[in-house]
Amino acid sequence: MLRHVGVNVRDMVQAKAYYDSLMPLLEFEPHILATDQFSYRPVSDEPGTSIFFYPALEEASYSRHQPGLQHLAFMAESRAAVHAIYAKVQALGSEVIHSPRLFPQYRPYYYATFWLDPEGLMLEAVCLRENENT
Repeated sequence: MLRHVGVNVRDMVQAKAYYDSLMPLLEFEPHILATDQFSYRPVSDEPGTSIFFYPALEEASYSRHQPGLQHLAFMAESRAAVHAIYAKVQALGSEVIHSPRLFPQYRPYYYATFWLDPEGLMLEAVCLRENENT
């Protein structure tokens, strides 16, 4: 299991405001806050990967099509949670790549939505349950 992932951002204030609004829906809570970083961990310090954000030290645009990080996927407890996350990213003005739907080409019951954060990093919320009752 990954312990943590670090992401550099051009605007720490914008990134923090964006992720403070989004991460509770993804079942993450604030963890560390300092002048040179902020992070989130799974709620109640459950096992899982933490995400750290740092100021970018070089001016450059991010592209998921260049070598490096392609996207981050977050597990959602239900398809309803995927829809709630989708509604939140729309309210935040994020560019939506794929609205919530099944992606059977990935695996059976793969229900997800994909969007871009303010830096252009592609994010995903995915539920692997067959339906809402399982």
